[in-house]
Order: sequence, then C-alpha cells, then structure tokens
Amino acid sequence: MNTPLVEVKDAARYFDVSPSWLERTVYRKPKVLLRAVDGVSFTLKKGETLALVGESGCGKSTVARLLTGLYGLSHGSIQFDGMNIATMNHSQKQAMRRRLQMIFQDPYASLNPRWRVGRIIAEPLNTHTKLSATEQAERVSELLTQVGLNPSDQNRYPHQFSGGQRQRISIARALALNPEFIVCDEPTSALDVSVQAQVLNLMKDLQQRLGLSYLFISHNLAVVHHVADRVGVMYLGRIVEIADRDTLFATPLHPYTQMLLGAIPDMSGSGKARIPVAGEVPNPLNPPAGCTFHPRCPLANDRCKQQKPELRQHNGIQIACHAVEEGRS
Repeated sequence: MNTPLVEVKDAARYFDVSPSWLERTVYRKPKVLLRAVDGVSFTLKKGETLALVGESGCGKSTVARLLTGLYGLSHGSIQFDGMNIATMNHSQKQAMRRRLQMIFQDPYASLNPRWRVGRIIAEPLNTHTKLSATEQAERVSELLTQVGLNPSDQNRYPHQFSGGQRQRISIARALALNPEFIVCDEPTSALDVSVQAQVLNLMKDLQQRLGLSYLFISHNLAVVHHVADRVGVMYLGRIVEIADRDTLFATPLHPYTQMLLGAIPDMSGSGKARIPVAGEVPNPLNPPAGCTFHPRCPLANDRCKQQKPELRQHNGIQIACHAVEEGRS
C-alpha cells in the first residue's frame, strides 16, 4: 500500500530554441536550450491529490505532458506503478494509457468542434476497447450522467455548451476507460468562479467514489487549498518545496512559498507579516547561477549565488533552500 503510484526522479525536459542554422553559421550565434523542467522529483500515492503551483512559465504544464507521454524526457525517469515509462513496449504503453488520462486547461480548445459530444467521449472506447456501437452509446450515457449532464447531450456539438459544461464533457472523456490517475492541467482556470466551484466539487466527488489519484496543476492557491492533499511549489523548472497542504499554508518555509502566500489578499485584517513580492522572474533562457531564486530572495548570500540547492527532507517537509538548511531568518 505504501508503494507510490507515480514516482518522478530528476525529470528534465529541454527545448532547443536556437536561431536558424543560417544565423548560427553566418553570425556565429550559439545554440540555446530552454530548460523548461530541470530536475524535478516527487511521488504520488494512490487516491491522493498532489498539486503543483507556481508562476506562469515555471514548468508545471511541461511536467503534466511528461507524465502523459506527450513530451519525452531529456533525462531522469518516470515510473508508473513500478514500471519505467521510457522503457515500456507498445502493449505496456497502451495498458498505461487506459489507467492514465488528462484533463486539459482550455475546454474551448480541447474538444473537436466538428464532432458531436457522443463521438468525443467515445473516442477512447474506440481506441482501447472492442465495445459495440450500442455498448459505447450506453457507456457514453452513463458517463454524461456521472458528470451531471443529460444522456441526450451526446447528440449536440461542443459550441452548444457553456464553459463549465464543456469541462464536464472533458472529464467524462477522461473517465471513459476507468483510469486510476488523472493529470489535471489547470482545469478550472478558463472558467468563472461559480462554475469553478461546481467543477472542483464534481472532481472531488468522483475521486471519493472512484478512488482516483490526481496531479492537479494550478496557479490559484485558493483552488489548491480546496482540492490538494500535498502541495509542490515550482520555480523556474525546479521544485523548491513539497509539504502537506495544511502545513504548507500555515508554516511555509521556502522564501518563495512565503512570497506566493503573502500575495493572497488578507480579508481577516490579521496584520500578519509578509514577504513583499520583489523583482521579476529571471529570463528562463539564461537563469541565474546557484539558486535561481536568489536575485529575489531577502535571505540570499554568496552560497545561494554559487551552489544549486538540492531537495532535502527538513522536519517532514521536502525543501530546496540553503537559508532554511542553515537556519537563516
């Protein structure tokens, strides 16, 4: 029972964003690599929700695509239920894809506008099962009911639904093969606040009923507090802190986590001290040496500028910070 469903070790993904061959040849411009994900490690247990948070461009969505196989690893490893994704054969990958699905960020772009809803939801059934057309229609009706829509909706097109209803259709498609693990890439960011709550409550209800595991990616800390069991904080392609949700929100240790939580408006008037948001996110094509957060960190010293911190256990929390390790405050 303690074996993690997903285990990510030192996963990295680099993108070649170099100038054209002609520019490199004539003007002697160097090759340029974008380190979108640069050594990420975490585990996820069965039935758990792990949230990844951070500013836009920190690599959260790239991690999601690495997990689902949409991107390949530059180095590192990802294991799903004890099996390395990179070394799986075709039949093993097909079996994994039945157990692992993804809900995309934009419900307006992730559904084919030329297909009726029934065909969209039945697409995974066509690919991975041998159900007859009648059995597929019955399964689609069951899935639509499960996500709070009407079975007759399978005859309509995506443009005939609201944003929240489209995201419910995306969830129904993700559930078609009875997966164990769903990667949720900011599934509510394109929705109104009231609709967000409906979709999140639906996802939590489905998790309890079906025993699902979620990797939930978001930059909305209020949403993360509502859905997550554990939270990982990312900055410029690396995880800087992983902790239980309540621990992280009550006593964040990493200066960047403190800065993120300090940016949440305080409606209670408690007057708690906050670390002010300082500086800008560095250029990801030319990140700072050492700890990439040191130009914005009030606790940085010479060690932070030279030595990259590793993710280590500290009082039950995983954290990558020299200042915390040395007890600076």
